Amino acid sequence: MSDLRRPRVALTFDDGPGRHTARLLEVLVAREVRATFFLVGREVAARPDLVRAQVAAGHAVGNHSFTHPDLTTLEPEALADEIDRTSDAIATAAGILPSLARPPFGATNATVAGMLADRGLAQILWDQDTEDWKGQDARTTTRNALEGAHDGAVILMHDTQETTVDAVPGIIDGLRERGFAFVTVPDLADH
Repeated sequence: MSDLRRPRVALTFDDGPGRHTARLLEVLVAREVRATFFLVGREVAARPDLVRAQVAAGHAVGNHSFTHPDLTTLEPEALADEIDRTSDAIATAAGILPSLARPPFGATNATVAGMLADRGLAQILWDQDTEDWKGQDARTTTRNALEGAHDGAVILMHDTQETTVDAVPGIIDGLRERGFAFVTVPDLADH
């Protein structure tokens, strides 16, 4: 079955790059899977080499704010600073400006959405939360990822969680067994 007729899924990872990101990148490269990373600006500044590696491997990267606050609680100037500093950090690290953004916690409103749109950033949420942020084991994260998978699913995970990185091989295998193709969020939107 060609990739055009296969159901497609986007694996997304928030809050990095972190201390487990390099291992996750190795897993994704070895299994020939491209993913989408929503990056926290202060982590980009601390680990620019990992952002360069993400982009070089064909992964998509997006803006996830600089310090990971609830953006809906910020005054416009502080909101702009969170977004602009992160886009600048990504550009400095990898030489590209992001075109995607995911508000921390999925917290958004008209002000947040408008500011992102004004900066050419598509706001991306998710429709399948693995709840890996609860510190659960790899088996639970795998089950949560597989249970709700459907054509066009955007699956939320965090590359800051060691157990998530442990779960990714099983998630990939399980989705492949069901016939899924792996795409980045921009590829999913282009379909």
